[in-house]
Amino acid sequence: MDKMKTVTLFADWDPRPDFKLGSKDIDGKLSYLGSKVWRNPRLEIVDKPIPKPNPGQVIVKVKACGICGSDVHMAQAKPDGYIFYPGLTAFPCTLGHELSGVVVEAEADAINRRTNQPFETGEPVCAEEMAWCGACRPCADGYPNHCERLQEIGFSIDGAFADYIALNAKYCWSLHELVDRYDEEKAFRLGSLVEPTSVAYNAVIERGGGIRPGDSVWILGGGPIGAAACAVMKTAGASNVIISEPSKDRAKIAQKLGASHVIDPTEGNTAEQVLDITRGGGVNLILEATGLPDVVWSDIEHVIWNGRTLNTAVVIVARADAKIPVTGEVFQVRRAQIVGSQGHSGHGTFPRVISAMAAGMDMTPIITKKISLEKVPENIVMLQTDRKECKITAVM
Repeated sequence: MDKMKTVTLFADWDPRPDFKLGSKDIDGKLSYLGSKVWRNPRLEIVDKPIPKPNPGQVIVKVKACGICGSDVHMAQAKPDGYIFYPGLTAFPCTLGHELSGVVVEAEADAINRRTNQPFETGEPVCAEEMAWCGACRPCADGYPNHCERLQEIGFSIDGAFADYIALNAKYCWSLHELVDRYDEEKAFRLGSLVEPTSVAYNAVIERGGGIRPGDSVWILGGGPIGAAACAVMKTAGASNVIISEPSKDRAKIAQKLGASHVIDPTEGNTAEQVLDITRGGGVNLILEATGLPDVVWSDIEHVIWNGRTLNTAVVIVARADAKIPVTGEVFQVRRAQIVGSQGHSGHGTFPRVISAMAAGMDMTPIITKKISLEKVPENIVMLQTDRKECKITAVM
């Protein structure tokens, strides 16, 4: 058998009349601003050849792969037919990037960082989604998330909603720590959550500057990234981990992972509730994970301006086209800052997240539904309108 089932997204290349291709765009194939060029997205179950490894690569038998909000937005069309997702995309492409699995084949030059030896078959792994080149200036400066030749697994190159995936070994991380602590099924489910948890970790620790034990944080949005940030911040020692999320189901998951206080932004004044919880102190770190910065920004500035905490860092992790109405005076007077966060690669993030999970940071409450590969397309479509589930994971 040399064929496998894949969940592949097709779309029509049709740049908006007022959009000019950038220097990194490839006409008819790839754009760094997907919502400007791709129309009429379509999900299909497609047979593709089982991949063979190129130099430096491993072949991984996929064990689990989660549906990400990016998958949902790539497959979701606005009224004019253009996709919601604003980032790097090239179609057709097999979706899926929150993956874990087992190495079944490896080239001799594919090195396992756990052993510093060539990969052996049977190694449990997860993988980064950011396919950085390692040669451009940002990569050389230590910023692989901003690689000038960036590709993304499941966005511009074939991903893991498939039985097998070919991966460059440099993107793979061993899950031996998890297999040693948990049963195999749970270890691979946790492994599929390393990628989204690393996105949250990169945002609140690396880009946001982290916190000191006893600090207060406010997370806007209880989706998988926001919920994961609750776990990371609780593990880091935050005294108040405040989550604002209208979905009661998602708010409960955030509480299981470490949120100490829940605010329903549809009930009452959100900013005043944050100030009440902190006794007027405000917060040290704010994570914008709603994707609605224009909606929530007035509350963010209210907390910064009226709280007594200086040096608040606002980290923007959700992708959105919307402009942010920033009042410079607020950030000047309160010594606050805004930082953007993209990706999860570099800085030791993946191995730290894996070790934190092995030490007991259990992220599996995020997974609220398990499905087969064949059910992925209908669940991606369902998530476009139904936010009850937090994380739906395909188990293979």
